[in-house]
Amino acid sequence: MKNLRKPFPVLAQYIYFNTAASGLLSEKVLEFRQDHDLDFLISGSILKDKQGKLISQVRESVGKFFKCEPHRVALVPNFSFGFNTLMESIDKSKKVLLLEGDYPSINWAVTSRDFKVCYADLNENLEATIEAAINDQKPDVFAFSIIQYISGIKLSISFLKTLKEKYPDIIFVADGTQFCGTEDFNFDDSGIDVLLCSSYKWLNAGYGNGFVLFNENVQGKIAPRSLGFNSVKGKYKEAEGNLIGKFEPGHQDTLNFGSLKVALELLTEVGMEKVQSNISELSKQAKNEFASLGLLQEDVVNRDTHSSIFNIKGDDKLFNYLRSNNVICAQRGKGIRLSFHYFNTSEEIENLVLLLKKFLNK
Repeated sequence: MKNLRKPFPVLAQYIYFNTAASGLLSEKVLEFRQDHDLDFLISGSILKDKQGKLISQVRESVGKFFKCEPHRVALVPNFSFGFNTLMESIDKSKKVLLLEGDYPSINWAVTSRDFKVCYADLNENLEATIEAAINDQKPDVFAFSIIQYISGIKLSISFLKTLKEKYPDIIFVADGTQFCGTEDFNFDDSGIDVLLCSSYKWLNAGYGNGFVLFNENVQGKIAPRSLGFNSVKGKYKEAEGNLIGKFEPGHQDTLNFGSLKVALELLTEVGMEKVQSNISELSKQAKNEFASLGLLQEDVVNRDTHSSIFNIKGDDKLFNYLRSNNVICAQRGKGIRLSFHYFNTSEEIENLVLLLKKFLNK
């Protein structure tokens, strides 16, 4: 476990339970960034002459990591940029199904446009609620987070795949920002039509980079309007009117996208099987401990599986108490959000539980 923690110096100072807000910068990514900017300092545009090759390598790395052909991988600065571009590409006469209380960058981007909108309640029976809403409302698009950013409630990929098989004409659009990097994921086998992700959380890739994955069948169902000189520059984008090019109209930052490539290399080195196993064990431990202390909402307690994001009952006093004891977490919704990545440990959760018990028994 020590070797898994070594690339992240922050872990020597704090109990870092805040990946859901911001992932950590690894030494490996820092080294790349320092070398990159030193090259830029001493070589100027000579470095940028190699931009196309690096961006293609990033696209290929993302595609390999998530099992999606590189010609269906768009590189974007963040989820919101990609999602708004996507929403502009869908006919406004379409009906969109959302989850009540989902991430604002999803719901606001939809409701600020002229779509017909319907909702599914976010509760312990979420899967049944979604399917009932689809049967009742008959949406054209279903836009959702795979993992909810406040509660940590998670939709299983197998459920989404089965749902897509039942309703093949609905466009499934997923926010993977709180999901990608937590388990091995085969996009082409998921049933999802479009997945978008900011990479600064669970991928630990730093800020300013993200990606969009497209199912082969979605082409022709969306019509992006963004265009620029970069839309037809580089490998996989030679053809005018190509889909990924319309999500990449302008300059792309080799520093930020190169950081994503290096971050994926680190996760590959650790092994996604190891990542997924560690996260699963930490999630089970945390859920049992928090439930026994009465700190979880019933809709989380009653679900069979959960992510490693938890929102425990607590106010400013508890939040400040945890921060004063070097526990890095966040206030979200009506509680305190704690999130555990593969480099966290069972001992850290035990220390957290001791702190919670001490606070609750005051």
